[in-house]
Amino acid sequence: MDSHTLRFYYRGEVREVGGVAATRTVLQHLREDLNCTGTKEGCAEGDCGACTVVVGEPDGEGGVSLRAVNACIQFLPTLDGRALYTVEDLRRADGTLHPVQQAMVDCHGSQCGFCTPGFVMSMWALYQNVDPAAGAPTREDIDEALSGNLCRCTGYRPIIDATRTMVDYPPAGGDRIDRDALARTLASLDRTETLDYPYLDANGNAHRFIAPRTLAAFADYRAALPEARVLAGSTDIGLWVTKQFRDLGDILYIGNVAELRAIDVGADTLTVGAAAKLQDAFGAIAADYPEVTELWKRFASVPIRNAGTLGGNVANGSPIGDSMPALIALGAQVVLRHGAQQRTLPLDAFYLAYQKTALTPGEFVEAIRVPRPTHDLRFRTYKLSKRYDSDISAVCGAFAIRLKEGSIAEARIAYGGVAATPKRAASVEAVLTGAPWTEATVRAAMDALSADYAPLSDMRASDAYRAKTARNLLYRFWLETRDAAPLDLAEVNVFAAPDAWATA
Repeated sequence: MDSHTLRFYYRGEVREVGGVAATRTVLQHLREDLNCTGTKEGCAEGDCGACTVVVGEPDGEGGVSLRAVNACIQFLPTLDGRALYTVEDLRRADGTLHPVQQAMVDCHGSQCGFCTPGFVMSMWALYQNVDPAAGAPTREDIDEALSGNLCRCTGYRPIIDATRTMVDYPPAGGDRIDRDALARTLASLDRTETLDYPYLDANGNAHRFIAPRTLAAFADYRAALPEARVLAGSTDIGLWVTKQFRDLGDILYIGNVAELRAIDVGADTLTVGAAAKLQDAFGAIAADYPEVTELWKRFASVPIRNAGTLGGNVANGSPIGDSMPALIALGAQVVLRHGAQQRTLPLDAFYLAYQKTALTPGEFVEAIRVPRPTHDLRFRTYKLSKRYDSDISAVCGAFAIRLKEGSIAEARIAYGGVAATPKRAASVEAVLTGAPWTEATVRAAMDALSADYAPLSDMRASDAYRAKTARNLLYRFWLETRDAAPLDLAEVNVFAAPDAWATA
């Protein structure tokens, strides 16, 4: 196989592509090169979902995963060895509509129609991943699947109705993907060598898109090309191209390294490879710490979590990265690698200044290690934002304490969105440590917050709002974890609706 061309499965055949810029998005390739215009461009930043497509790739266990992603920020070379499905794939051979599309028609789920292909592809991904014998997907499944799609004219009720009823339509051959056949096709595309794809940037400069297959090869390339841009899910870097029109130089893609996509559950430590998808990483963490489930479901949207990685979120160093406060509170460590050499840092020591980390030239994040839970831990994490789904935090707080004989033996408190980096609240921790877990203690800790943070004002929230809500989140943590009559989630969270409403 030529290592200088891209090969992926699309519309029933293997496509081979060369000679296009590595930062050309999947959306641009579909609309401008293939004249497949069903996939729409809305925001060009992964927020509106008009560009939603589905990517199939080996799941590492002999099967195939099918995930909805945003085509507008996915670079074309990331499709190498994978399958691409768009709204054009859904029409049956006899010209009739796929059950997902027919349900949208029957439930009147479309008006202007611009957002409809994206909704349909998110629904199609859910259709492919639910067990047909289990009946209709739940309201929770539907809300999650559609969390990355915006509709401005129809309203969501008929779209939700269509998603609920799509499994009731009689299926025809081809309505569900033959995953065994797809796995065989993708196996025929599997590379053993590094993909080394030459391209010209927008200014005509020669660069390379390099996608190693092994950890050792990736480490060697990273050491040899310290200025190369490490690319994971492109959920942030993609915007540098679509919004800022930046040339990225040489690109080193981490997404084909199997060792870095692995998640290992050890006796004492959960180790998440830097290339593990956010959806998978959060799922593994939530299995140990169910308290992160709401944060997981509210982290961006399903298409973003299907593309982005936990390692990328950590390495990015953004002060509003939602995963970091929770990981810091849990005492996570970050494993860094340069060539064959490893070093490990506490995650809270990794961030030095605004978007500045402890990474040295040629070094990269290899994994994140999260301690497994212990019986004496009380832990919560909360996110405040203007929208419930697919929004950036104004404040994200995470709280962990260990009690011994009624007193706080250890406290780890971290916030995101209120400082230049995700940061522990040292003054708060000092007040809490050694004190009894009482209302008087927590109120003293709330007062100490002003010594730890000087929040800023921006379009998401004012400094006064951030300061007040950061205090209140700490109080909420006490309300939920106090010994006497701790409050249930439904008593402190307006979104914790009764089951009857959640399934309505």
